[in-house]
Amino acid sequence: MRIDLAAPPLPATAPDLARAAEERGADRFVLSETSHNPFLQLARAADRTERIGLATGVAIAFARTPMTLAYEAWGLHESSGGRAAIGLGTQIKPHVVRRFGMPWDRPAARMHEYLAAVRAIWHSWQTGERLAFRGEFYRHTLMTPVFAPEPLPYGPPPLLLAGVGPLMTATAGAAADGFLAHPFGSPRHLATAVLPTVRAARAKSEAEQAPWTARPFEVVANVLVATGRDEDEYRTNLRLVRERLAFYASTPAYRPVLETHGWADLQDELHPLSVRGRWEEMGRLIDDTVLNTLAVTGEPAAVARELHDRYGRLADRLCLSGPDGTDAAPLLDVLSAAAECFRQEPPTVRRDDSRSGGASLG
Repeated sequence: MRIDLAAPPLPATAPDLARAAEERGADRFVLSETSHNPFLQLARAADRTERIGLATGVAIAFARTPMTLAYEAWGLHESSGGRAAIGLGTQIKPHVVRRFGMPWDRPAARMHEYLAAVRAIWHSWQTGERLAFRGEFYRHTLMTPVFAPEPLPYGPPPLLLAGVGPLMTATAGAAADGFLAHPFGSPRHLATAVLPTVRAARAKSEAEQAPWTARPFEVVANVLVATGRDEDEYRTNLRLVRERLAFYASTPAYRPVLETHGWADLQDELHPLSVRGRWEEMGRLIDDTVLNTLAVTGEPAAVARELHDRYGRLADRLCLSGPDGTDAAPLLDVLSAAAECFRQEPPTVRRDDSRSGGASLG
């Protein structure tokens, strides 16, 4: 099991946090795309680190053409000495169309072709062969030497794809190098409703001997964690995690997660409150059972054991994140404890993920 740390791409803190994560044994440092460009901040982090992988989690694919993404990813991979991993997601239609001013239609089919286009561009750069990609959504047929980066001795970076619904999760299995599970989820939902689709699509591509399947495929479980160095910090982080879960639970796209556990009525309560922006009230509707099924809570050693038991047989990597805008120090403690836990004890059969409550810090 590999353990990754997810953080917001804040220019003032990202490079130092990447170095701290490396020192604490993290395998990857992952930055999302929200208010800043993650490629820029990861390139800065590359200058402050030596070993740790550097990943987007996620970059918004449809905000860029395949050529734009190809250049950004290649540059990060080159500047970091081959440590990049490119996590991609679609974002939702209003953001793609109204914020980025880009087209949106048939997102799963478009994403499948998008990954193929990026790989075709990279193949041209790596081999010097003529670029001649012609698809339904994208055409890339011009690449003169002055615009082609030098080949990389370690080859191009892996392309990982986030998905929630069955079409995009199937696309991840069929066309990507890995699947990024959404942090709003549970081991039961991942095991029963998501991974069977991913793995069936991957098996089909392998049977067809698709060239990208020569690369290992990885499943990344993104896990929301609430912990703290004292009771006050822990209580604050619990409240913030409840509010974040409530935000996700109010969104129709994530209703299948709630349905897996028989909690669909919770969305009916939360959605009207979200329309009115009553976030704190929404958070109070996330009881301990929901909280400790969809997140992992407690002091670092207890969280590490939970991560081991819940995900040890289910994923290849764990990517840990905490509430936005909080001190990352307690999450680094969890990361160190989890890495030690997985080293000392091999994963056992996964138990039921429904929990009655998190572990107290007292």
